[in-house]
Amino acid sequence: MSILAPDEVDAPEIMKTELSDRQREARARVYATPLEELNPAEPSAFASEQMWWKFERLRAEQPVHYTPADQSTYGAYWSITKWDDIIAIDTDSVNFTNETTPSMLLPGSSPALIRMAGPGATPERIKEVEDRGVPSLLSMDPPEHGIHRGAVAEGVSPATLAMFEPLIRERIGGILDGLPIGEEFDWVDLVSKELTAMTLATLFNYPQEKRRQLTHWSDVLTTMPGPGRIVETTEEKDVLALEFAAEMARIIEERRGEEPAGDFLSLMAHSPHVKDFTADQIRGDTGVLLIGGNDTTRNTLTGSVYALFHNPEQNEKLRANPKLIPSMVSETIRWQTPLSHMMRRANEDIEFGGQTIRKGDKIALWYVSGNRDDAKIDQANEFIIDRKNPRQHLSFGFGIHRCLGNRLAELQLRLTWEEILKRFPEITVVGEPERNPSNFVKGYESMTVVIPSRY
Repeated sequence: MSILAPDEVDAPEIMKTELSDRQREARARVYATPLEELNPAEPSAFASEQMWWKFERLRAEQPVHYTPADQSTYGAYWSITKWDDIIAIDTDSVNFTNETTPSMLLPGSSPALIRMAGPGATPERIKEVEDRGVPSLLSMDPPEHGIHRGAVAEGVSPATLAMFEPLIRERIGGILDGLPIGEEFDWVDLVSKELTAMTLATLFNYPQEKRRQLTHWSDVLTTMPGPGRIVETTEEKDVLALEFAAEMARIIEERRGEEPAGDFLSLMAHSPHVKDFTADQIRGDTGVLLIGGNDTTRNTLTGSVYALFHNPEQNEKLRANPKLIPSMVSETIRWQTPLSHMMRRANEDIEFGGQTIRKGDKIALWYVSGNRDDAKIDQANEFIIDRKNPRQHLSFGFGIHRCLGNRLAELQLRLTWEEILKRFPEITVVGEPERNPSNFVKGYESMTVVIPSRY
């Protein structure tokens, strides 16, 4: 069921207590829908920011909710919407396996997957590959998960990030100094994409002149093909995904023959474990590094500008006290929740939250909902940069699968805002941004801004 089309909605993400007439109408439609027909993963609801009402209702009425196959283009799945329930499953690798596709964006049947399954693969084997996708940190359980995590962890260690911090700060300053003053421009394109591309190229020791290639690959890997999207067919997506995999494999093999260095790919090349990884595992792990370094930071940076503009009292707090930048960054990561969910699969039949989840059932951990659970977070829908515990959020996951790149994301955002406050007294958002039509990457396609002046 479609709630409202994007052009019918004037609801900003902030969700103030006072709702507009259209917001009230949209909310009423969600509450009038039979629970069994409620599909939280409907992409149009994310593009129009109407998924909030679905999650609000599910947290209150049915926090462990089943969507049958006939109500979903992604097959049947369970939704986990409350904070405590999400953590319970996220930390239970006995009853719930990580060996499944990381998101609702199921790979689907494609030539690349058939190749992964091997020549002469049975339909059962192809289905198995479709369910899991490319093996990576995001689709592994212990002990395999620990081996792969260890192979890439050094790349985001405090020592590695400290080594790169001066260079990243310098390059951030260069991007900000090149922005137009007094005229409209797309913040997503000129700042968020450019900054994350620069940082990824720095950390991968990839040519800066080819940096946008990295973010393009990341977008391809996280996009469901369709008309007018970055890739329109699964075949087109496969070609670009294999192009990325081949380039990463080439660089890692090249760096094995060089002296060890501090960049991500050199550290992987010289890890004692990586020599035993399959080509698909290397592709999966480098893809995790790529996506983790792109989407979280890019969408949170755009979200921070949007949130501060629409919450002028919080903006004033920040500008009066720049020491609040780390707290503001954490609050934005919670409030934005750049990756809406991750998937698990039940290992056995289990009773959970008053429901019977069957062996093999898919489970969506809706971090975006848990981060707005007012049973856990006071005024959860509000953007408050000086919260008592600002790093209390679910955006990076929990337990052994907590995002490896969390400190990197915080570093990039902190440095960017330190440099913004040195340069610009104001950033004005013009109209509403265009949001991703995705239930996985919760972010922005474009956002028009004006910077009236410099200091």
